[in-house]
Amino acid sequence: MDTKEQKRASNIKTFKVKKRSTRSTIIVAGNSTYVLNTSTGNISWKNRKERVKIIRKGLPYESIEIIGQKANMPVKRLLNYWGIAQTTYNKKKREQDHMNVRDSELLLILSEVLDYGFEVFNNEKEKFQRWLKKPNISLGNVTPESLFDSITGIQEVRNALTRLDYGNMA
Repeated sequence: MDTKEQKRASNIKTFKVKKRSTRSTIIVAGNSTYVLNTSTGNISWKNRKERVKIIRKGLPYESIEIIGQKANMPVKRLLNYWGIAQTTYNKKKREQDHMNVRDSELLLILSEVLDYGFEVFNNEKEKFQRWLKKPNISLGNVTPESLFDSITGIQEVRNALTRLDYGNMA
């Protein structure tokens, strides 16, 4: 082997399958604890069964503000995505009412994806929030945050984050 081939061979990093497969098992198993801090207390869940219980009870309307802060998005934009009128939101929040099942589920799944995004971007909030606002080729040249209006869109954002996490283009 000449020196160029030796240099190239020395720069090749080995792929540790066991480490990656263990990490992917942890992600699939969902060993993370998710938390939403509200004025009435913390809402936390570890798995889908616990998430379903929370969804059935409904989340307080103030949770929308918490998600808006996580994503660095104005509440008005989130309300627009989910088809909730500003006046309805203000009234329901003032009355400390709870959201319906659909909106509660959207909010919890979005919260999980945002937490995962922070993890993928090594808890660098600004970088992750910039990524949310930039058009993404793997998402059809739309911004990730524009897909927050449906569960399928949120899952597509999660898939893009997973590709980034594993070193693929996203």
